[in-house]
Amino acid sequence: MAENPDSKVSIPQLILIPSVITLAITILRLVGELQQWPTVLFSREAGGGLALIGIWWLAFVFGIYFALKLWSAAEGPVSVGRAIGYSLLGLVVFVGGGFLLFWASNQGSSSKQVLAWLVIAAGGLIPILGWRRLGKVLLAYAFAARIPVLIIMYFSIRGDWPTHYSLGQPGVEYPDFWTKFVQIALLPQMILWIGYTTIIGSLVGTIVAAIVHRRKPAAEAAV
Repeated sequence: MAENPDSKVSIPQLILIPSVITLAITILRLVGELQQWPTVLFSREAGGGLALIGIWWLAFVFGIYFALKLWSAAEGPVSVGRAIGYSLLGLVVFVGGGFLLFWASNQGSSSKQVLAWLVIAAGGLIPILGWRRLGKVLLAYAFAARIPVLIIMYFSIRGDWPTHYSLGQPGVEYPDFWTKFVQIALLPQMILWIGYTTIIGSLVGTIVAAIVHRRKPAAEAAV
């Protein structure tokens, strides 16, 4: 299937409802932590503790949703294998950048940390090469999902709110507000989580959409 250069699918319209749902969950998460609701749902540990009320798992859900919508609108990938391959390559580069960042942080090398963040960012963009339209949709959704989190983290860190949004890496001291904000909020939200959303959404979305649309002709033929 060739990707349509004159797409009739509007990215803002496609991501609108998913973005609103994501924002609602983000606000619910913040309120739950401030009100100290059950930690199994609203973990206040650094990093969020993969709490059930969170938005990290929505990359799977909306990756599938976007892929199915695009495929139904004749906006599928040129090649399913190519799309999956680039998603996997992006994942490898992304994870490699994460290991490099961990090593550079332990070494205290600022230049290597910058390089690591660039590698992570590159990994998050690679899936676009496999299914351009889906990659762009996921990229737009990722920013729509993560910018509100970044804003919340700004106020949470500034006000020292009792939430996971205020917490950095255990044992790490931050000399000032802006250093902490950049290291635990700006870079992770605008690079790490953006890349995660694009990679996971592309990989899972492509696989599920390909399976669904492969079964449809078989089912129609049987009828």
